Amino acid sequence: MDPDFLNAFTQPSTLDRFLTEDVIAKGEKRKLIKPTSRNSPKLEELKLFLIEWINRTLKEEHIVVKSLEEDLFDGLVLHHLLENLGSLKLDVDKIALTEKKQRQKLSVIMEAVAKCLQLEESQLKWSVESILAKDLLSTLHLLVAIAKHFKPNLALPPNVQVETITIETTSTGLKTSNAVEYITENKENVEAQSKDDAFDELFSCAPDKLDAVKKALLQFVDKHVGKLGLNVRDIESQFSDGVILLLLTGQLEGYFLNLRSFFLTPASTTEMLHNVNLALDLLAEGGLLNFPVNSE
Repeated sequence: MDPDFLNAFTQPSTLDRFLTEDVIAKGEKRKLIKPTSRNSPKLEELKLFLIEWINRTLKEEHIVVKSLEEDLFDGLVLHHLLENLGSLKLDVDKIALTEKKQRQKLSVIMEAVAKCLQLEESQLKWSVESILAKDLLSTLHLLVAIAKHFKPNLALPPNVQVETITIETTSTGLKTSNAVEYITENKENVEAQSKDDAFDELFSCAPDKLDAVKKALLQFVDKHVGKLGLNVRDIESQFSDGVILLLLTGQLEGYFLNLRSFFLTPASTTEMLHNVNLALDLLAEGGLLNFPVNSE
């Protein structure tokens, strides 16, 4: 048996439960939050946040949620939540007492959610069966997706991640794999992406303004490196070897750049890459660059 599987579960009762055939059938895959990750402060913060948000949203309907796993699996709360947030009228019974009725109700709810979020089945991080099985990871992904769609300004706790283990039964036994999965967005990555998006939009949607932006950048660069007796006339060609970028950074940040630490007149691609990498390192160390840049 895969040792990772044994290490992932610290309580014998949990291990025994997942070794039974009725929990994971042959050929089935199941992704779970590792018990060691279930008690993380960030995860607890997200769970409490979602519970309070649901209770606040459904206060007038006298619905009180205490546990995400135990109170959402039958579709009742999800039904009320979607009707309240999206004014959706779902053609299902308010209360489903049998497992068959609950599965039917969840199918209608999941279909409505996928339609609202415009997601294909392959993009869904939840399913009828996983919600019905009180799977916490699927339930969290579903609620976060609903919240982001209907309440985009809701301040969800950022950077919530968990360690997961994927278990699969094969002809030779149990096969497992470990991973780290984000439940809410990595705020730093989102901010970096938004910076990229601004320039992407400029290139794609406002090419007529691109020349004006390039002209302003050239004037800015020329003003600072002009003190060194240099003139910059072309961003693409004159920045490619890293020399102007290094000298500009030195001028703006007050760095003393030893001429031995870079190539003032690079004669090869290797020397150019050395200069660019050095410039990027200086920018990162100075807190001016917080997203990855391909030096090549």
